[in-house]
Amino acid sequence: MDLVVQKFGGTSVANADRIREVADHVRRCRDRGDQVVLVISAMGKETDELLALASAVSDTQPGRELDMLITAGERKACALVCMALHDLGVPADSFTGSQAGFITDTNHGNAKILEITPSRVQDALDANRVPVVAGSQGVSTENDVTFLGRGGSDTTAVALAHSLGADACELYTDVSGVFTTDPRVCADARKLNSISFDELLEMTAVGCPKPAMRSVEVAQNYGVKLHIRSAFTWEQGTWVVKEEFSMEQPIIRSVTPDTSEAKITVTGVADRPGVAAAMFRQLADAGVNVDMIVQNASERGITDISFTVPDGDVDTAAAITRSLAAEIGATGVAADRDIARISLVGAGMKSHPGVAATMFETLSENQINIEMISTSPIRISCVIRQDHADAATQALHKAFGLSQ
Repeated sequence: MDLVVQKFGGTSVANADRIREVADHVRRCRDRGDQVVLVISAMGKETDELLALASAVSDTQPGRELDMLITAGERKACALVCMALHDLGVPADSFTGSQAGFITDTNHGNAKILEITPSRVQDALDANRVPVVAGSQGVSTENDVTFLGRGGSDTTAVALAHSLGADACELYTDVSGVFTTDPRVCADARKLNSISFDELLEMTAVGCPKPAMRSVEVAQNYGVKLHIRSAFTWEQGTWVVKEEFSMEQPIIRSVTPDTSEAKITVTGVADRPGVAAAMFRQLADAGVNVDMIVQNASERGITDISFTVPDGDVDTAAAITRSLAAEIGATGVAADRDIARISLVGAGMKSHPGVAATMFETLSENQINIEMISTSPIRISCVIRQDHADAATQALHKAFGLSQ
């Protein structure tokens, strides 16, 4: 008998029919002898709808109250799933994050898990019942409801799988696994049977939307077996595994496009110690997540600095850098939302020269200019114009033979 934690995302429980499908799947899993723990996200776009409602009634939106509001979506969904299970003769109990033992820090909106004491979940399992846990939430050390952030249900599921000693954690989404690129951009994108934790972490860091990066980090750190699969076809998906070394290791596993970033360029900056520190410290204190950074070579003590941020943070980042312009000696600040980041990811590139050359040649042959470059041992990322993103993705996918 295996113990499996199964997480179902918003589209997987978007309506009554989908909830009944999930319940039937759990029944079939139990019939074959598995013990199942469910983690449920809010239905469909309910989180977005609750946020819109908050904006309609409040300009201040205190973090404590916003977390109380948002987490109601997951609680509603897990109660409905429990009801559907009972109709099929499957005994089940719903649990909020706090009831499931998730203790977090006090950071509203994006809380971090500090400890899990899932005694009530374990008691339900011992009684041969299905625990259904509301995802993406917990209780803070100050006894307030907290929200784990977007994608937090993935993290809930992985952390719970580790805490319970589960045999596997299955993350059910609206896609059938991890692909070599976005199937909406490349019709010949291929589903991967397996991928390493390091590769998937790089992919999620540069724009792959599922699963949430935090969940992959937790799974890697604690050795949780992770399976990314579809709640619509129920086919086998992609297993996330430790890096396997072989002579046939693919050089590149994926081309990952990302159009959710913007670029800030600060011109005429004085090239002296402390300038970058002052600017990026204020950005960090404001919660702006800076990604790629490029500083031009200094000419007569003056330089330019460009960096990328999530598109939703670009106004904040631009305002902060403009307020610092006099202090850092800058002559101008420009914000550019019309960019895309294209990344190659693959553990095999560590031992295969020429990946960067092939990438740059491919983009050049397609008349696509590169504005910024960043690398890691298993990733190369380029910033290009946003309207070239699809063409770049298709060309690179073909150049590295990823459809084969």
